[in-house]
Amino acid sequence: MRTRIIVSLFATIITIAAHAQGGTKSPYSQFGLGLLSDQSQSMNRGMGGVGVGMRVGNQVNMLNPASYSGVDSLSMLFDAGMSLQVTNFKEGAVRQNAKMANFEYLAASFRVFKNVGMAFGVVPLTSVGYSYSTSTFLDDTNGSISETFSGSGGLNQAFLGVGMRLFSPLSVGVNISYLWGDIDRTVLSSSTTYVNALQKQYSASVSNYKLDAGIQWEQRIGKLHRVTLGATYSLPHKLDSDPKMMLISTNTVSSNTDTTTFKIRNGLKLPLMLAGGLSYTYADKLIVAADGSFQRWGTVSEPYYDTTLSKYVLKGGLNKNRYKGGLGVEFTPNRVSRKLYNRVSYRLGASYSTPYYYINGKEGPSELNATIGLGIPIMNLYNNRSMLNISGQWVHHSATGLIKENTFRINIGLTFNERWFAKWRVE
Repeated sequence: MRTRIIVSLFATIITIAAHAQGGTKSPYSQFGLGLLSDQSQSMNRGMGGVGVGMRVGNQVNMLNPASYSGVDSLSMLFDAGMSLQVTNFKEGAVRQNAKMANFEYLAASFRVFKNVGMAFGVVPLTSVGYSYSTSTFLDDTNGSISETFSGSGGLNQAFLGVGMRLFSPLSVGVNISYLWGDIDRTVLSSSTTYVNALQKQYSASVSNYKLDAGIQWEQRIGKLHRVTLGATYSLPHKLDSDPKMMLISTNTVSSNTDTTTFKIRNGLKLPLMLAGGLSYTYADKLIVAADGSFQRWGTVSEPYYDTTLSKYVLKGGLNKNRYKGGLGVEFTPNRVSRKLYNRVSYRLGASYSTPYYYINGKEGPSELNATIGLGIPIMNLYNNRSMLNISGQWVHHSATGLIKENTFRINIGLTFNERWFAKWRVE
């Protein structure tokens, strides 16, 4: 029966995954593969998104598949998350707000047998979503040129992972993911003095894989102290996707159109990604964790329409290597106290990351992220191991001469942690 439940749960996650998509309204999502989504779960998000070096048996942590080997032997974990956010865009004296509600992730984890754990789920990888217009007055002879930019889509990631403890301090793991999604972008140009309107339609469809490997070394120091080192590696590879561009010239008087189609064979790629993490745990009360990561986007060429050659080509120098660092803390006064406020986990975190693309030859906006969160235990007839995770998040994107973004986000995650594998004994 439990096997059937696990299979049904996996099928449910895959069904939801087929329609899953994160969202954004940021104009910066028009570059590269879009905005990179947060891959962490609800607990990690309250701690600034850290988790590469964390081993917590009552939470799913897909940031490092080696952590699956630490899942509680009696538990079946199921974690789901969503977010509500408001973003303020500022350019000069102009301000604008945008509201969104997003699916964030679904994940489940359980122990297969001794020293081996498994996890599966779905999480957005990138998001594309924007719409804005510009108008430029040239002179009395050439008039004004108007351009409308719009885009939608992104990539999703359904993963299946296994973590194994090789011997007492050392664990390894791997996530195998299926990537899919469509990215569509459009640029429409028109002039007050010319009868032809020019439209550029960019599209790409992805159906491929992603492979991530992880390792953790857990060292106990006495009975109360524990230090864990972790590292992950993501395999770089091409996505077997053929980006396409359609150049459509329309006569606004006669409505006649002239269409030229360009295609690049195997033009999208994921870069090498490395991450490292360290955590310190004191008893069952305190966790302090830090992460650092490197993504080698500078080696990835982007599809680009060269107006001089009138060709759609792969061009280097549009992306740059991305670096990210984060720090998080969790404190739980007393997990077995009768008072709820003593059993609540209190979390703080912050992170900083550089952009992975250039805009008109200049670096894109960096990201500053600060979080505060709570893990509230949920009572039932047998235990209070399930948890409601809530965190508030402030995300700031800025670069000299570019649009400034301030996002205020509420992350809500519900982790069901039930003793499915416990054997009842009656005397």
